[in-house]
Amino acid sequence: MKFKSFILPTLVTLVYLQGKAQEVSFKTEYLGKSGYYYLPPGEKPREKIGDGKGSAMVYQAGVNIPLSTKLNENNRPTAWGIGLGGAYVSLKNKNFADDMVSEIMNLQLGIYHLRPLNDRWSMRANVGIGIFAPNTDLGKISIRNVLVSGGVVFIRHLNLNLDIGGGVAINSSLGYPMIFPAVYVKWKTNGKFDVNVELVDGLDVSAGYEFDDKFKLSYALEMNGQVALLKKDGKDVIFSHQYIVTGFRPEIKLGEKGLSVTGMAGLNLYRPASYNDRTLKGMFTGNNDYYFSISSYASVGLKMKF
Repeated sequence: MKFKSFILPTLVTLVYLQGKAQEVSFKTEYLGKSGYYYLPPGEKPREKIGDGKGSAMVYQAGVNIPLSTKLNENNRPTAWGIGLGGAYVSLKNKNFADDMVSEIMNLQLGIYHLRPLNDRWSMRANVGIGIFAPNTDLGKISIRNVLVSGGVVFIRHLNLNLDIGGGVAINSSLGYPMIFPAVYVKWKTNGKFDVNVELVDGLDVSAGYEFDDKFKLSYALEMNGQVALLKKDGKDVIFSHQYIVTGFRPEIKLGEKGLSVTGMAGLNLYRPASYNDRTLKGMFTGNNDYYFSISSYASVGLKMKF
């Protein structure tokens, strides 16, 4: 998997907020220590970068607040809402000859709108602003660390289980407004055994079994990431930290008030982490693929729905 094809959807969906019921969530993730490699273009074997090694701790939180919601006869909503999200990443890197970002702070605020267009189509729009910094010192935040985004996606409801859509997203990740493609896929089967595929805000694919009203166990594949916008060697650059993880994901519901605990234990399959010039050429240059290799992965989270 090439790095450039991996970063593009993350840049598109950085401030993409979903029209859900009111929800508060928090998750902690651990990505185990592994070596650092470079994947040259073509069919050449990967190259290990010295004795460089690294692990990471990721803390994420989000709040989704619907301002108004109205359902039509097909049970599809017309909704306005506000989303707030944040992530903090602590990168434990060792034995690197060049400086590496050691922490990332992402803070996001956005407004979303969702409405049905007819029996088969819906529209989802959003606009947001975020801070993407290589530190947590708010006194050092400048306009360089701010990213503005927006987008519109048109969603086709193919059947009760499958929605697909496409549209455009606009953000200032390159320092000026750029238009990117946006993709929406949501497929879910219901019952004791279910399959869920979501390409909305990152990637989430799972197959699970609901043992009872309180406990569900799934096998899942997730893609997530964070970025920092900064200046390095006199250039505006993007430091991107992304990861694909897989493993068993239990979910335990606590009480009747919408509170649940989730977790995952498995493997980090692929974790790109590197600098790229904050230019269009820098985004699509294909010879800059640096990543941490496979390692252990574990997470625990808490969700509350109202």
